Amino acid sequence: MAALCVLVVTLSLPRHARFKYEYEKGKVWMNKDLVSPYSFAIEKTFEEMEKDRADIYKSVLPVYQNTTDTEENEVLAFASDFDARWESAQEDEKLRDVYRTQGEAILKAVYARGVMAYNKKYQQANQNYNFILLTRGRAQQLNTSVVFTLQQAQAYVEDQIDKVKSVRNKAWLSKLIADHIQQNYILDERLTTKYEQESLKNLSPTRGMVQKGELIVTNGSIITQEIYQKLESLKNTYEDDSKFGGNREIIFIGQVILGGLIVTLLMVFLHLFRKDIFADNRKISLILVVITVMLVCLSWAISLRIQNIYFIPYCIVPIIIRVLFDTRLALNIHLLVVLIAGFFVPNSFEFAFLQLTAGMAAIYSIKNLVKREQFMVSALLILLNYFVAFLGISLIRNNGNLMNIEWFSFVPFIASVLLSLLAYPLIYAFERVFGMTSEVTLMEITNTNSKLLRELSYKAPGTFQHSLQVANLAEAAIFNVGGNALLVRAGALYHDIGKMENPQYFIENQNKGNNPHDKLSFEASAQIIIKHVTLGVEMARKNQLPEIVIDFIRTHHGNTRMDYFYQSFLKNFPEKFVDENIFRYPGPIPFSKETGVLMLADSVEAASRSLKEPDAKSISNLVDRIIDYKLEQGQLNNSNITLKDIATIRTIFKNMLMSIYHVRIDYEI
Repeated sequence: MAALCVLVVTLSLPRHARFKYEYEKGKVWMNKDLVSPYSFAIEKTFEEMEKDRADIYKSVLPVYQNTTDTEENEVLAFASDFDARWESAQEDEKLRDVYRTQGEAILKAVYARGVMAYNKKYQQANQNYNFILLTRGRAQQLNTSVVFTLQQAQAYVEDQIDKVKSVRNKAWLSKLIADHIQQNYILDERLTTKYEQESLKNLSPTRGMVQKGELIVTNGSIITQEIYQKLESLKNTYEDDSKFGGNREIIFIGQVILGGLIVTLLMVFLHLFRKDIFADNRKISLILVVITVMLVCLSWAISLRIQNIYFIPYCIVPIIIRVLFDTRLALNIHLLVVLIAGFFVPNSFEFAFLQLTAGMAAIYSIKNLVKREQFMVSALLILLNYFVAFLGISLIRNNGNLMNIEWFSFVPFIASVLLSLLAYPLIYAFERVFGMTSEVTLMEITNTNSKLLRELSYKAPGTFQHSLQVANLAEAAIFNVGGNALLVRAGALYHDIGKMENPQYFIENQNKGNNPHDKLSFEASAQIIIKHVTLGVEMARKNQLPEIVIDFIRTHHGNTRMDYFYQSFLKNFPEKFVDENIFRYPGPIPFSKETGVLMLADSVEAASRSLKEPDAKSISNLVDRIIDYKLEQGQLNNSNITLKDIATIRTIFKNMLMSIYHVRIDYEI
């Protein structure tokens, strides 16, 4: 699996050599004097290219088409309208020809000069601009100052009519002419765009050359904008040359070595410090899938040359690993993934600094995941970390000048943090695919309104209350001795769900004076009590509880013997042979600190209810007796609980049991 992970990642990485120098604009060049190994062109900056494009747009004149048929159609329409509307002029019939002649002459004069609408794309600060006019295939250059707009044309008509003394109803004729003035110079966007594109094709992406052997930068000098652009051009030329002329097989071997080293270090870490994960192929598969997917996404982004590498939500990795595993593993994996990514991204130190600090913020912010809102809090803390780091780096780059900070460059970090919220549905998917249990799932199942717990509270209310008390005891103990408190609480709430099958056979659910065990043999009573473990496992699996929670049901009595019924049998039938296994729980014994603490909490809470007159001394003696008995029986041999932990657990149980005064008979112990 590890080898496959390395192979997939290296196959996806860009197959070109890496420029061996790291540099930043405004910083000191700390390497030896750099002499150009070959001649190369100096690439223009983005700003220079944008300026050149703007200059081209200014130099290419817009093309307008002269629609000559507009004049012909409107002059004919004017004549037709004139005859139809003459009566409304209320003028002497003798002046009819004068009005018509003057109107047609003015209208033709307007179209002869031309009517157009200014285009804001070419009009700078309300100034006139030059354009090309095409009239029946013949081109001529004009300026908008010699052409009418609609408003200017109407003003011209009114001015010309005012000069004709024989026309007395000037408003009527002005309105009639204005109704037939249309734009006859129309912008040809297709042809204009074509000329612009042709000019852009000739735009050179470079300016000047650096000759072979020319000194680019000396040791200790400041990297100015000019030097920075030369370095960028050399780097791009070097990497482009390696894509086509380099030995790709050797580069691939180098990438395999680096990827193999990182994955090997991860495996060594798991073998030394997390043997439980190292021995579980399912968990290792999940970890390797997360690492592979993230690095493949990074490689894909690099190959696509996305605008900014920080759009990638790198903090998803530590969030997923932290929620599904633990803080130490999440930090270790995040460190290794960032290190290998640093070989293939620009400004690798800056990238590593930003991602490592953001990953730490993500891990620390969800150290104890008890609320869903912590995902949002975590996202805000990651964003805050990015902002502080971005501000610090920008101040260093810009010599402390706040005015020169490119705040728009922070947008990719905002997008990255928003995308990191995808960790929540991804965690759910990984849980389902790999059979893992996250703290989010544990939060959901510890809700007392969940189906099984609600059913337990209805069918066996006494058992439900007992489970709540055990959960409080176990959670307090594990919190102090170290362990997963949320997991212990989940295990405690569900450890006795098997009692729902026959709740009346358990003392906490019985009414006073009514004990069904009085009608059963000792063997039958023992089997009913013992069976609640196997029934609980069946119910839990039927309701799809995680196996890690089912382990608490299986181990909370270990393989202890039910001494109450066993001793009662020996006392009443001393002459009979007895199979001790009939009175013994099936096990296994607890195999983790969490399951061991639950066993102690369950036994102590149950036994405390049988105290006739509970006080500090009786509770102390009871706790010591129960814990010592479990130790003598070897029930905690596999639970990784130290003697120091035992002493802490004793103290916590004694303090918490002071307020419990319920009576409970011994056979539940």
